[in-house]
Amino acid sequence: MTDLQSPEETTGTPTEKGNGTEIRQKALQEELRQLLDVVGPGPLVDLLLERAFQLKATDVHLDPSDSGIRVRLRVDGLLHDVLELPAELTSQVVSRVKLMAGMDITERRVAQDGHIANAVLQHQRDVRVGSGPTIHGERLVMRLMPDSTDFSKFDELGLNDWQREKVLAQLRKPYGVLLAVGPVGCGKTTTLYACLNVLNDVNKSVVTIEDPVERRIEGVNQIQIDSKINFGFVDALRGVLRQDPNVVMVGEIRDPETAHIACRAGLTGVSVLSTLHANDTAATIDVFREFSVPPMFIGDSLNCIISQRLLRKNCPVSREFFTPDEAQCQLLGIDPAHAHENQLVRGIPADENFHTGYSGRMGAFEIMPVDDEMRQAILHGKSHQELMDLARHKGMETLEEAGKRLVREGQTSVEELHRVLTVY
Repeated sequence: MTDLQSPEETTGTPTEKGNGTEIRQKALQEELRQLLDVVGPGPLVDLLLERAFQLKATDVHLDPSDSGIRVRLRVDGLLHDVLELPAELTSQVVSRVKLMAGMDITERRVAQDGHIANAVLQHQRDVRVGSGPTIHGERLVMRLMPDSTDFSKFDELGLNDWQREKVLAQLRKPYGVLLAVGPVGCGKTTTLYACLNVLNDVNKSVVTIEDPVERRIEGVNQIQIDSKINFGFVDALRGVLRQDPNVVMVGEIRDPETAHIACRAGLTGVSVLSTLHANDTAATIDVFREFSVPPMFIGDSLNCIISQRLLRKNCPVSREFFTPDEAQCQLLGIDPAHAHENQLVRGIPADENFHTGYSGRMGAFEIMPVDDEMRQAILHGKSHQELMDLARHKGMETLEEAGKRLVREGQTSVEELHRVLTVY
């Protein structure tokens, strides 16, 4: 274990102080191999899931190949190789997982979805399972659902003071739409749950429509959609809007019909929270335009857009300070002449951080409130760049600017900034 070092004590680089994920992976591999020599694939799968939960993994990938099954865990957003199981165990391991998930073990030609209940896993957490055919056999991905009773409070999201004030101001409005946007796995749902917790009040009727219901919130009516009976977001949303709601959270806006209904609901006295796949805040407007939502509905219904990304945090235990070089200074807006006064931080690979130098993730946010001036710009069909320029003029910090600030504050690294936000 390496303690926090002062700039004067720091020598070497993280790559010199660690050897990637090999040590932790080898320990897990050895444990699984020893168990495999004694028992069958059933206990092996159980142990794999148990270790995945302990490592705070979000997904377990079982990818088939000519030689067997490649087992990988997604930790802090990145996949790590854990083990390759021999070919003779492939069908047994796949069948074990599918049986636990209530899937058809005889059907290998089409994609299937399944669910392993927390009761099967001794009340750890639910697991969503997806399967599909490949040229080498059946592939399985297990999504480890978060603790249904644990979610981030609003003050724990990591918003700065300006962002927190703007979002809370929009949440206090009695109607309108608030969107969290970004790619898959960027924490949009976590942000929505935190906002929903702010709005959860005994004097309000609060309803969610989700796929799946990830967390349980006391006092909130939570609806699980079911594609098997054609009960999707559109049907659920139409039904909920006839049930006197004050606040409605729609898990995701996936199609033009849901977008139209959500906007209309925001115009008729309902607070609507939802997520959308868009690159940044201004790109959200372009997506709604592609959905053929009239500009008047877009401008009048939207209250706020939150764009976000997740960046891995430097390990708080094994870390070191260093002086940025000229290129890093230019990237981060640091005067090279004062580089020694602006020490940066990077994690050192160690056992406590899975030999990555990182531990946990944090959000970088871009908040665009839709005020009267922004509404007029939307109504007049202003371009993506014009909307971004207007928002920045009003004080918005872009995702890139937020990421650079987090690096300067020592919370994440330049490498992570490049990986997630591809800044230059």
